[in-house]
Amino acid sequence: MKLHCEVEVISRHLPALGLRNRGKGVRAVLSLCQQAPRTQPRPQAGGERGGRHPVCLFISTLKDKLGTRYEQLKENIEQFFTKFVDEGKATVRLKEPPVDICLRKANSSSLKGFLSAVRLAHRGCDVEAPLLTLTPVKTSEFEKFKTKMVITSKKDYPLSKNFPYSLEHLQTSYCGLVRVDMRMLSLKNLRKLDLSHNHIKKLPATIGDLIHLQELNLNDNHLESFSVALCQSTLQKSLRSLDLSKNKIKALPVQFCQLQELTDLKLDDNELIRLPFKMGQLTNLRFLSAARNKLPFLPSEFKNLSLEYVDLFGNIFEQPKVLPVIKLQMPLTLLESSARTVLYNRIPYGSRIIPFHLCQDLDTAKTCVCGRFCLSCFIQGTTTMNLHSVAHTVVLVDDMGGTEAPVVSYFCSLACYVNSCDMLK
Repeated sequence: MKLHCEVEVISRHLPALGLRNRGKGVRAVLSLCQQAPRTQPRPQAGGERGGRHPVCLFISTLKDKLGTRYEQLKENIEQFFTKFVDEGKATVRLKEPPVDICLRKANSSSLKGFLSAVRLAHRGCDVEAPLLTLTPVKTSEFEKFKTKMVITSKKDYPLSKNFPYSLEHLQTSYCGLVRVDMRMLSLKNLRKLDLSHNHIKKLPATIGDLIHLQELNLNDNHLESFSVALCQSTLQKSLRSLDLSKNKIKALPVQFCQLQELTDLKLDDNELIRLPFKMGQLTNLRFLSAARNKLPFLPSEFKNLSLEYVDLFGNIFEQPKVLPVIKLQMPLTLLESSARTVLYNRIPYGSRIIPFHLCQDLDTAKTCVCGRFCLSCFIQGTTTMNLHSVAHTVVLVDDMGGTEAPVVSYFCSLACYVNSCDMLK
């Protein structure tokens, strides 16, 4: 039985000697083997076979293909650490020698099977392991540790075999894919996924299970949306760069702004009619490109961004309207008053507590310039903003050399609107 992963062997004597381990694993092949008997055991009474052969653990690396042998696993394991086994990580603590064998970047199912076999060996049970041989591990065994794969044509796309589980960077461009290959979603070490120049129409929510994914390139596909499920997945903590350019997206969900680790966002050449009005929550965003869309204005919270680069060229920005849109109602409805109270006091809510449509209302509430919230009772006004106030480098928004864009703002009361107008004057 073999396991391919990264291995780090840590001696528990090092701290006592004032030394530290280097803290870096190496690619290795772990093998469970039975030690061949020195002499042929005699048959026991009753025709039973002789005692079982001791099971040992071999760790072979590219530099040491013969490997290091840890003999006699029976009753020699002090503890198993398997809290992160689903992430391909585990540690086996041996009694003699006093070392911790740290495993990572393993296929989770293979790791579970290997650990089960090691447990059986520790208990002295039968293990399906071959007799020990001193044959070095072949170099081809280490090719399974491939971390980068680039495929740019249909003929090179693997149909009959899986992707190497250790991949951290996968590019499959110009392959004619109409959906995301589910085999990619088992690559738990993936940090960069490039699916550009295909025909993908919909993204599976399980992309959000790639807990280490930092870069996602979906440029030049047929996407019409980016789902709420992805916005609320583990991508919230990992995703840094997202390229959705050259698709057919008309709007992004409000929850998109929960991807707060984003630093680079490309939305060029879509059909966007608006940006998420909570854009200001993307506090780490530094590069934003949304050129050649159908944006008539920018959301009010756009003013809260701190960008290094912004490109909004080729949109259909409208001239600010002289008169505001007034939707005030006094006294406030019970729904409006309750919604403002919930949001202002940051009271937790969810579909398990209140009806789903009320959750949607709260998620899409407008933010007044004073910081309070409003649902359907507000004044809507439009002003212009110089993009240099939020970005160091600004691509001109039109052929006339302009760097200003209209911004829509909301006011929870007449007093807030009047005060805002006075400040602008």
